[in-house]
Amino acid sequence: MHHLLLSLATTPTPLPTPTLREGISEDQVTPGLLGFIMTAFFVVATALLIVDMVRRIRRVRYRAQVEEDRMAAAAAADVEAAEAAEAGAPGQQARGGAVQGTADGGTDPAQGDQRH
Repeated sequence: MHHLLLSLATTPTPLPTPTLREGISEDQVTPGLLGFIMTAFFVVATALLIVDMVRRIRRVRYRAQVEEDRMAAAAAADVEAAEAAEAGAPGQQARGGAVQGTADGGTDPAQGDQRH
């Protein structure tokens, strides 16, 4: 096996011929106009797909950032409302007064879910 690999590694490869064989024209071995048009089409299609993909990725990132900002603002509003309720009327919730809503538009779990 070693002898076979050594002989394959040392065997010279034949040199390519610099001219075409007889009976073959240069038009038969080059891609020509059709090959150029197809290559140009694939390049343009790939570029358009990349631009569309980048646009969609930006849109997803922007929506995620807006959603994070909205959730942070809603959490901050809930904290402020809870602090105001504690400072303003500490016994009002115990008496069954006003029940605050949550950030997602629902109600307090003690009152039950009234969303449909």
